[in-house]
Amino acid sequence: SAHNKIKHDSIRGYFHKIQDSDAIFVYNPTKNGIKNYIGGNTFLEMGFSHILEKSIFLYNPIPDLSYRDEMLAMQPRIINRDLTAII
Repeated sequence: SAHNKIKHDSIRGYFHKIQDSDAIFVYNPTKNGIKNYIGGNTFLEMGFSHILEKSIFLYNPIPDLSYRDEMLAMQPRIINRDLTAII
């Protein structure tokens, strides 16, 4: 909930975790009937990663959502369920 995110400053906390990382891995399965779903929090984390010039790996292809163009512009590497492609 928004209250918990504010109380624990979780958005800023995830930014700092990404800042200290080499890359992010996005597990994007089908959720709520949307194939390869990426929600708002994950999209925000992808944006942080892009700004910080970190690699972005997607487990599945980019979903067909209203912010698809923005995700494409971040140029994530889609591994198509092959975790060995991260190495």
